[in-house]
Amino acid sequence: MPIILRLDVMLARRKVRSNVLARAIGITEANLSLLKSGKVKGMKFDTLEAICAYLDCQPGDILEYAPEETPQERAGDRDTDELKRAG
Repeated sequence: MPIILRLDVMLARRKVRSNVLARAIGITEANLSLLKSGKVKGMKFDTLEAICAYLDCQPGDILEYAPEETPQERAGDRDTDELKRAG
């Protein structure tokens, strides 16, 4: 998935334990663990707002967009590899 959650990084920077954040924002430790590991398909804006407020950060501090390669890019990589072998 091209969206990467960096919540664990922000927790470490702020020296906040997961269980403390979970209690403060009103979610279970299990749900926070799923958020930290990136094993979720979505997040409520209310939850994102509560996390950002508690950690004094911006959404961009915990969310990152890393696009996956397009089929054209993958094909371009193959062409480059073939040129290297031929040259």
